[in-house]
Amino acid sequence: MTANRSLQGKTLLITGASRGIGKAIALRAARDGANIAVLAKTTTAHPKLPGTIFTAAEEIEQAGGRALALKTDIRFEEEIQAAVDQTVAEFGGIDIVVNNASALGLTGTLETTMKMYDRMFAINARGSYLVTKLALPHLFQVENPHVLNISPPLNMNPKWFKGNAAYTLAKYAMSAWVLGMSAEFRDEGAAFNALWPRTAIATSAVRNLLGGEKMVQASRKPEIVADAAWAILTRPAAECTANFFIDDEVLAAEGVTDLDAYAVTPGTPLFPDFFLD
Repeated sequence: MTANRSLQGKTLLITGASRGIGKAIALRAARDGANIAVLAKTTTAHPKLPGTIFTAAEEIEQAGGRALALKTDIRFEEEIQAAVDQTVAEFGGIDIVVNNASALGLTGTLETTMKMYDRMFAINARGSYLVTKLALPHLFQVENPHVLNISPPLNMNPKWFKGNAAYTLAKYAMSAWVLGMSAEFRDEGAAFNALWPRTAIATSAVRNLLGGEKMVQASRKPEIVADAAWAILTRPAAECTANFFIDDEVLAAEGVTDLDAYAVTPGTPLFPDFFLD
């Protein structure tokens, strides 16, 4: 990747940044010397969900960045507004928003409780919309503003709706915001893009909700998404918007084609991610 591109001095507001992909993106930016607002709900350790906003902030600072740990439930507007205000007060503005926080529920129509339905739409669809909406006035005041949603291409193949339509639609909403906002704000020079992994990523959700340790071994590390995100976020915003990126394609465009280092277990066949035919 081009050496002279950097996120040094940039301020990133990242949701779901206490673990997994969100934390990996934060750590990659921290190595450049970026400022990171860590937005997540976890303030105390959980046996199956390692990491809190405070441990993530500590890792970010050890990696070379500045961190602000902000307990934030993105279902609530006042908590997002407070996090945005505190980020601006601490770092002087917001350059980048990464909408990573997401709720997962792979159940069919009869099995999906309305509590889970409401949770997925409140976090995935409404939460990402609201975080972006409240941060936009600050993004419009900086050079090279980016919004990056960790969401998939809009694939209308019925196989991705069968058996988990509620989750699919809640996740696709995040991608719809990319489509709509990139057109709505094209003249403001802000970039709105989506990024999605080609394969399963070794996160707590994969281990606890999808396939256990066997699936983790058939996954790639979160760092592949983080490196792809870095490549996107260091591109000129005016020339890089309305894209639905896949992590390995981003890296290939940067000249990175040997992806073995990202595999949890090199040589093991990788489990493909959802929404990619």
